[in-house]
Amino acid sequence: MGEIRSAKFKIGQVVRHRVFPFRGVIFDVDPVFANTEEWYQSIPVEVRPRKDQPFYHLLAQNAETEYVAYVSEQNLLEDGSGEPIRHPQLTDMFTQTSDGRHEPKVRLRH
Repeated sequence: MGEIRSAKFKIGQVVRHRVFPFRGVIFDVDPVFANTEEWYQSIPVEVRPRKDQPFYHLLAQNAETEYVAYVSEQNLLEDGSGEPIRHPQLTDMFTQTSDGRHEPKVRLRH
């Protein structure tokens, strides 16, 4: 496997998929692929991403529904639309600032 790169996107950032019509807010980042092999093999070979890149967990939405997505960095673009995200878990994880950014909520742990 190649050198691990730094993530291009950050937690709380709104992104959209390069190919498919969905967008979302990043809530976690894996430095390299960390899902199941079965999930990976289910992606058609012609569009299957490399494993040696950051993968992002998104609170995602498309025109019909909201869900959690797992997407490779190569398939994400910054979303500059300014449109709100309607995911029901968004307010559990983030506070929206006056300028529209999503700041992770602070959680106390011991």
